[in-house]
Amino acid sequence: MVKSNYFTGQPVFNQILSLIPRSIISKLSKTYQADRYCKKFRSYDHLVTMLYCTLHCCSSIREVITGMQASASRLLHLGLSATPRRSTLSDANERRSADFFQDLYHQIYHHYYGRLPDSLKGRRLLDKLFIIDSTTISLFSSLIQSTGSIGLNGKKKGGIKAHLLVRAKDNLASFVRVTKGKENDNTFLSHLNLPAGSIVVMDRAYRNYQQFIQWTQNQVTWVSRRSARMVYEIKTELPLSQAQIQAGVQKDYRIALGNPRTVAINPIQQARLIIFYDAKNQRRFEFITNNFSYGASTIADIYKMRWQIELLFKRIKQNFQLHYFLGDNENAVRIQLWTTLIADLLIKTIKDRADKKRKWAMANLTSLIRLHLGTYINLLAFLANPDKALINYEDPIDKKQLSIFANQTRGA
Repeated sequence: MVKSNYFTGQPVFNQILSLIPRSIISKLSKTYQADRYCKKFRSYDHLVTMLYCTLHCCSSIREVITGMQASASRLLHLGLSATPRRSTLSDANERRSADFFQDLYHQIYHHYYGRLPDSLKGRRLLDKLFIIDSTTISLFSSLIQSTGSIGLNGKKKGGIKAHLLVRAKDNLASFVRVTKGKENDNTFLSHLNLPAGSIVVMDRAYRNYQQFIQWTQNQVTWVSRRSARMVYEIKTELPLSQAQIQAGVQKDYRIALGNPRTVAINPIQQARLIIFYDAKNQRRFEFITNNFSYGASTIADIYKMRWQIELLFKRIKQNFQLHYFLGDNENAVRIQLWTTLIADLLIKTIKDRADKKRKWAMANLTSLIRLHLGTYINLLAFLANPDKALINYEDPIDKKQLSIFANQTRGA
């Protein structure tokens, strides 16, 4: 390889860590007093160690520590003076607040993808589209209360639930809340602060009439599927164009959404019920929305975009190790989940930069980074043109030595 183009004085892992502004870490360390009573293993050291665990898909503390000890010559590049003891890492995972890592994720996201403006009116549909969903990660113990069936031993496995608000344009979670697995999905809605003009899409598990009313008042469009427990009354049937009928729209109704018996708590609101038939999958869908300006087929297309968050869940669970956790306490589990989200965010940031010259799949990029964390190569330069890296490459093996074996083979 040509050293001036591809080799660098910093390993790939350090190039990834350089994406995290140290000022953010220092500020959050003071806010949460994360370095209080810590002599050596400070919050930055903890972050580096857990990212090493995440990127290498380590399944135990011993794997993490021995792996870092084998790379001791590169520790100075990472800003570390020594590898931690197993007991030191275990204690830090139990005592250092997971809120430090939670805020760190959101600060990094805002640093690279910006904060939401007060209004998204006039933007393209994809720029103002948000997706809401949650995913549950099962644990092997009843550490954190979870949903689901009871096992053969009479006990229910633990589980942790991650509630995500994903901005479709970035394909990243702009807001995440981690709770116990048994917590209802509807509680997540009250933590959101969406700007006017936003479009939020979710599945039918999110049924909160008060939140729907508040979004309508704040000029936020919401799209969901009709739940069997939803109470509504059909008022009028809206006309359909021939193009909408060919697209699969069967009915378009104006409805009064809400239960008359609970009108004092949840006022009746005007909404729209769209019945859509997917000919390809031979499935019938019923969509509920407060938007009367978009065509019925556009509402159906917006809901189809909800599948993007399922691909995000798949990306995280396939590229990182979330089957085994380093600690047997709730704080340790939360820290490992947050560092996994941070690692995914950093790799996605690298992908967005590399895609300007060459498109990369997240799975391929994650695997390449995992294999070359300790390699001294300019990552972005290599990703821009990996084929060119093989030009003028000189094999370090002495070809004269290989010829000896070739001669012996001929003699035999």
